[in-house]
Amino acid sequence: MNKKGILTVISGFSGAGKGTIVKGLMKRYQNYALSISATTRNPRAGETHGVEYFFKTKEEFMDMIEQDQLIEYAEYVENFYGTPKAYVDSQLESGKDVILEIEIQGALKVKEKFPDTLLLFVTPPSMQELKQRLVGRGTEDSKTIDCRLKRAVLEAEGIDQYDYLIINDDLEECIVRTHNIIQSEHCRVSRNNCNIEQIKEELKKF
Repeated sequence: MNKKGILTVISGFSGAGKGTIVKGLMKRYQNYALSISATTRNPRAGETHGVEYFFKTKEEFMDMIEQDQLIEYAEYVENFYGTPKAYVDSQLESGKDVILEIEIQGALKVKEKFPDTLLLFVTPPSMQELKQRLVGRGTEDSKTIDCRLKRAVLEAEGIDQYDYLIINDDLEECIVRTHNIIQSEHCRVSRNNCNIEQIKEELKKF
C-alpha cells in the first residue's frame, strides 16, 4: 500500500526549543527529512549555508518569490524566511515525513495551501522559563530579546489553529512524544483514501 510522507510544521516561541526537538528527531529516527529554509538573516556562530539555512540576500530572496520557488514565506523580526518547494515535494513522494521548522505566519500559509499539513506548536512549561531560555542563549542583546517576547504575545493568539501543543519540559520525552504524534497521523482515515479504495477493489475480487 502507498505511504506518502506527512508534511509536518513545527513552530513555537523563539527559545522554546523547537530546533533542538527537530535535531533530536533527525538523529534518533530514520523516516524524517528536514526542509531547509531560506532566510535573509545573518548566520549565527556555527551555522553553515545549506545546513541550518540557505542564507540569501534580500534581492536573492525576492527573486525566489518572483519565480514561485517557495511554498511560503514570511517576515519575522525584520528578516524574511521561506520554504523551498521542490525538495519538499520530492521527499514526500518518496515516503519521508518532511519537517518544516517555521514561524506561525508561514505555518498557517502552508496549512491554507496544503490542508493535510500537520501543525505542532512547541512551548516551554511557563513564560518565565521562556524568558530565562532566551537570556541563557547569550546570542542576542536585551532589545532583541524584548522584541522576541513581544512577538510571542502575538504568536500566542494563533496557537489554537494548530493541531497539537507540545510542552517542552523534558527534552528526551518531548522528542519521543513528538515522534509518536507524527507517526500516529499515518493511521488517520482521511490520510488513507487511496489505501481504502485499494482494499475495496481487492475485496471485489473474492
